[in-house]
Formats: sequence, C-alpha cells, structure tokens
Amino acid sequence: MKQKAEKIKLFVMDVDGVLTDAGMYYDNQKNELKKFNTRDAVGLNLLRTAGIQIAIITQEKTEIMTRRAKKLKITHLLQDIHNKHKALQSLLDQLGLQLDETAYIGDDLNDIPVLQQVGLGIAVADAAPQVKEHSDWVTTRKGGEGAVREAAEFILETRGILKDTIERYIGQLLVSD
Repeated sequence: MKQKAEKIKLFVMDVDGVLTDAGMYYDNQKNELKKFNTRDAVGLNLLRTAGIQIAIITQEKTEIMTRRAKKLKITHLLQDIHNKHKALQSLLDQLGLQLDETAYIGDDLNDIPVLQQVGLGIAVADAAPQVKEHSDWVTTRKGGEGAVREAAEFILETRGILKDTIERYIGQLLVSD
C-alpha cells in the first residue's frame, strides 16, 4: 500500500455518495439540495498542502457542485460525465500524469471501471459490495460523513507525511488573511 500511496499526485472523487450522503433533497420550489461534510474540505486542503492535485468527476451537472468546487478551490471539475474512465484519461493527458499516480474514491457501480485502472482505488464504507471488491482500501466512514477526509489522511499517513502536512497546513492558517 505504501508504494501505491507514494506515487499519488492526483486525488479524484465522485460526488453523490462520496462527498455527500447519496441523498437527493428537493424543496417545494423545485430546488435540489445536497449536504457536504466540512471535514472533507480539510482533508482536501491537507492533500493540496502535500502537493497532490484534486479533481471531481461526476455524472451529475448542478450549480451546487460548481459552487462547492469553487469553494474547495478545485479547478478540475468534470460534470455530466458518463464515461469516467475516458474523462479521467483525458485529464491525465492534460496534466501529464499516469493512472498509477492517481487515487480515486467512489461508491457505486459506475465507479468500478476507474477503480480498476487507477493506482489506488478507494471505496467509502457504505459503497456497493462490488465497488469494495474492486478497491484497494475501504474507509470506515460513510460517504458524506468524512470518508474523503479519512482517505486523504490515509494516503498521507501511509506516505509517512501526515503529521508534517498537518503542521504545514496549520502554519499556513496562521499567516493567511
């Protein structure tokens, strides 16, 4: 696992069921709502502090996700994607990276083709059983409940840099506006 984690330069996520609890919430004004866990945001910031790029690939296309990605400072947001493997390969070509330098976290059947190809495949705790079978590691937390943060810390801990990364992240907070 350490060899796989050492290579990671790009962390890619699905949205529904990974960054969210997989629920689809609608109000009476026909608005769609999603719940995100703020602790996942810190995990993504830790990855960024360690020099790991972040991307989102999702079948959905919503203004909610556009706003969330902007808030999380994620520049690689691929929405309305039905062939995630093809989209990921295109992104990797753009970034000059390889599949084995990529970690992907997913939860459902449409994530399996990507999980089978990347260097480090991760499933959330409440992922479909088939997804877990095709993953290198499974979080103890469910999607939308800090699974992304757990995965981020797992990668950094496996690399032996979690403590240093946390200290650098806190140091950045002390000097920011």
